Amino acid sequence: MTELQNRDAAASADDTAPIDARYRDASLPIAERVEILLAQMTLEEKAGLFFQTVIGINPDGTLAEEAGVAGGGSTDAFVNGLKMNHFNIHQAPADPGAFAEWHNRLQELAAATRLGIPVTISSDPRNSYSDNPLAALFAGAFSVWPEPMGLAAIGDEATVERFADIARQEYTAVGIRVALHPQIDLATEPRWSRALQTFGEDVELASRLGAAYIRGFQGETLGHDSVATMTKHFPGGGPQQDGEDPHFGHGREQVYPGGEFELHLKPFEAAFEAGTSQIMPYYGMPVGTEYEEVGFGFNKSVVTGLLRERYGFDGIVCTDWGLITDDEIMGEPFPARAWGVEHLSPRERVKKVIDAGCDQFGGEACPELLIELVRDGEIAEERVDASARRLLREKFVLGLFEHRFVDVERAKRVVGSAEFVAAGEAAQRAAITLLVNRERTDASGAAAPTLPLARGLKLYVEGVVPEVAGEYGEVVASPAEADVAILRLAAPFEERPTFFENFFHSGSLDFPEERLAHLREIADAVPTVVDVFLDRPAILTPIVDEVAALTGNWGASDRALLDVLTGAAAPEGRLPFDLPRTMAAVEASRPDVPFDTVDPLFPHGYGLRYEG
Repeated sequence: MTELQNRDAAASADDTAPIDARYRDASLPIAERVEILLAQMTLEEKAGLFFQTVIGINPDGTLAEEAGVAGGGSTDAFVNGLKMNHFNIHQAPADPGAFAEWHNRLQELAAATRLGIPVTISSDPRNSYSDNPLAALFAGAFSVWPEPMGLAAIGDEATVERFADIARQEYTAVGIRVALHPQIDLATEPRWSRALQTFGEDVELASRLGAAYIRGFQGETLGHDSVATMTKHFPGGGPQQDGEDPHFGHGREQVYPGGEFELHLKPFEAAFEAGTSQIMPYYGMPVGTEYEEVGFGFNKSVVTGLLRERYGFDGIVCTDWGLITDDEIMGEPFPARAWGVEHLSPRERVKKVIDAGCDQFGGEACPELLIELVRDGEIAEERVDASARRLLREKFVLGLFEHRFVDVERAKRVVGSAEFVAAGEAAQRAAITLLVNRERTDASGAAAPTLPLARGLKLYVEGVVPEVAGEYGEVVASPAEADVAILRLAAPFEERPTFFENFFHSGSLDFPEERLAHLREIADAVPTVVDVFLDRPAILTPIVDEVAALTGNWGASDRALLDVLTGAAAPEGRLPFDLPRTMAAVEASRPDVPFDTVDPLFPHGYGLRYEG
């Protein structure tokens, strides 16, 4: 027999060998426990660690028979067949108790495997208004906060750390132990669809708030009560050519015409200092730099040369989701994001990711490819062991072997508690940013700022739930009947050919002329207050001279907005980015350079206050 065959035979024999259970002994050092466990793992069990995919939940909290989002078999097939124990949860039961029960059932299934390695559950942001399946999710039962861009508008580290600590408590209550965030990219390209989940384009602010976010989730050090943060997207995903996103082939290129590659690393330096446990490279491929022109997850010059060697990062590096295999989302084809290596087979892509220095494949469930590569001698098992150590170490540090189950009753109490909901609502109000507040003449002939509005006025509303508006005034059917109109708008974007792509708002920041004409018609009839959801920095130039007042938000309920408009709360936000004056200025700006649009309509940091 060859040496490789001898090793395979030994690995197979390990399946029935007596278990050395000392790795369960919490009194031993974690490094020793890792080695005891690793020494008795088969190649198949090691390979299972490397793959983290999306898993489904039945609404009643039972384990799904069709657990893969795009197929892929049952929960049992993932755990016992593929020997996987890292899963990403998207949609979950509305009842936190059912969520917690599902988690415990999954842990019971994992506990019954040969070595009983506990499952680690990860999640995209869950405390927001967004519903983009690959960016952020509707909050559901969880407390609802403004998006990170809104936290940046508040600009306060203590608020960010408080948010993250509350989210940590809600996550751990249902068993989520890895946050696939924060997203600390610099939003230097105004058109980029992922800006909303960042802290804006100011490097100092993004660095401070990103570090506070990590501290809130992880604590001063990672431990049994922590949620590990997978900070993204290394080495900075903001400089997208034309603002297009590399979830899609037409957005695969990151460009640096201003020579600011190093600037985009600064928030990650703060994240390393804060102790982030994990890092996610982005899909994009750098163009015109010293680095290989392949997606960052495949990029040895970035992952090993920059992240591992220059920065000395020895935590887990997990790729962004779906680099290896093609998929289907919402009935439409979704090719692997193998930018720069599209010509490679899935097996060859796996090898390149491992050679780059990554530890785990996000959104993939094909451990057989890694097993084949090891058995064929193309990847050394020692290399597999190096990543397996990191992945096992985090499970031990998080205390999953000692405390794998959660308290279902506690989950019901903690998730969406009154205290946490109130804190989120306060942040929604605080993030609202007042951009225009013109004086107008009241019934007595006196001049005063439009805002705050008196309660009890006749209100014409669009984009506001009439029943909610009715709590603040009398809702009328037309602008002609109203004392004031309140309109809520979303920032514009261009429709794209696939349903899924339209979750990623891209393209022009100009409002369509028909929408502007409608706004002017209302503003001509009655003093009009406009609020814009600024998931991207919309061109507001045609609006500012038409309205009596203008606000921006990054996730705020109708009540939060109306509390601010009527003076029950004050607008405290300041712009976390420049608001450009024209699309021509956006198109002329350099994607990697912050504050590069000429003569912005409103600059970064702008925000009016109420007098008195």
